[in-house]
Amino acid sequence: MKKKVLFVMNNLWCGGAEKALISLLETIDYSKYDVDLFLLKHEGLFLSNIPKEVNLLAEPPEYKYYDMPIKTAVLDCLKNGKLDVALYRILAGAIYKSEKNKIRCEQRVWKYISKSLKDINMKYDVAIGYLEKNPIYFCIDKVNAANRIGFIHNDYDKLGMDPTLDQPYFDKLDHVVTVSEECGNILKRRFPMHSHKVEVMHNIVSPTAIRKLSKEQIAMNDTEIKLVSVGRLNYQKGFELAINSCKMLVQAGYPVKWYIIGEGEERMKLEKMIKEQGLEGLFILLGIKENPYPYMKEADIYVQTSRFEGKSIAIDEAKILQKPIVVTNFNTAKDQINNLKNGIIVDMTAESISEGIKTLIDNEDLRHQFKFNLSNEHLGTEDEIHKLYALFN
Repeated sequence: MKKKVLFVMNNLWCGGAEKALISLLETIDYSKYDVDLFLLKHEGLFLSNIPKEVNLLAEPPEYKYYDMPIKTAVLDCLKNGKLDVALYRILAGAIYKSEKNKIRCEQRVWKYISKSLKDINMKYDVAIGYLEKNPIYFCIDKVNAANRIGFIHNDYDKLGMDPTLDQPYFDKLDHVVTVSEECGNILKRRFPMHSHKVEVMHNIVSPTAIRKLSKEQIAMNDTEIKLVSVGRLNYQKGFELAINSCKMLVQAGYPVKWYIIGEGEERMKLEKMIKEQGLEGLFILLGIKENPYPYMKEADIYVQTSRFEGKSIAIDEAKILQKPIVVTNFNTAKDQINNLKNGIIVDMTAESISEGIKTLIDNEDLRHQFKFNLSNEHLGTEDEIHKLYALFN
């Protein structure tokens, strides 16, 4: 008899965790598992990539009130007779106003969002909150499941979370899964009472699929040296370091053009920086691309300027496409890059990033050596799905 499995996620916008979820759903053995997917919002570029075997549950209508201005939300609640939801939205509004830490605000507001949402009226063998905060909280508060699993896709300490708010939820999880050994060690140190629950499962990446998708034709016929980075436009990804690094390369006479694939809340700030540095046309924010792989394939060098990562899917993808890679020395960088063997790890400064890029531009032999070493690495992680099956059981 098939096991009934539920995945819970915020949405399917174009982030690493969302991409990892789609890859996981494409890998699951549907002859053994019936899979439901619950999204708090039915939105995102990857919605169209949900496998046909997956049953997408209805969106919770009350969740939208927490994305609306408070006055609009309360009036709509009152108009539709949802007096309790109106009250919870007002109480949440007080937290939105007073809590300056954005991440902690999300954690604290959940208690009111939770009271506004209905339980899922179904019994599951396994429920998986596939991201920190709301997806995990929902699995505990709103789902009847024999086995509950929570995924943390990043360095927990760098996320800015309040562990005392997560503790009661982690108490009720059967397993806490994260994406790299270093992230696992961080969780064990932060939650020693739950160290026995911590498991590492690497994100599922398919070299065959990535190479196939990378063959799509795009117009990127620049004579300049093409640098490419992929990531959300937010503080974590350190793109202001990239802009300053790009300026240094241009001033040093290097003919570079730097493309960023991704979208996020820092777009306006980054656009302002690009203009101030006189880099229009040289540092280009491409936005979200449904298929980023042709751009990565066309890159002369792939650059990751992150301040922290769990395990960067984009780095693994660049490795599969055998690109020369420069990465900043975030906590988990050494899990993916062996310095001067398959890439360069640099300090988290614009100066170091530009020096790393110069090294690769100037040293053709080193670029070829990296490519050769990457060609001999086993980079597919499809077998990681068996770790999840073991947790299901």
